[in-house]
Amino acid sequence: MSVFSVKIKGLTGGDDALSTVANKVVLIVNVASKCGLTPQYTGLEALQ
Repeated sequence: MSVFSVKIKGLTGGDDALSTVANKVVLIVNVASKCGLTPQYTGLEALQ
């Protein structure tokens, strides 16, 4: 098993395999977006 076989929820809600971003620069961030304690979240959203 490699990291590229892992499936994640995409921005549209569907499942995406990390293999779709192989050979690309990727930033993966795990945030608690509903807790209200994430002032840096606005900056991360701007990266889209």
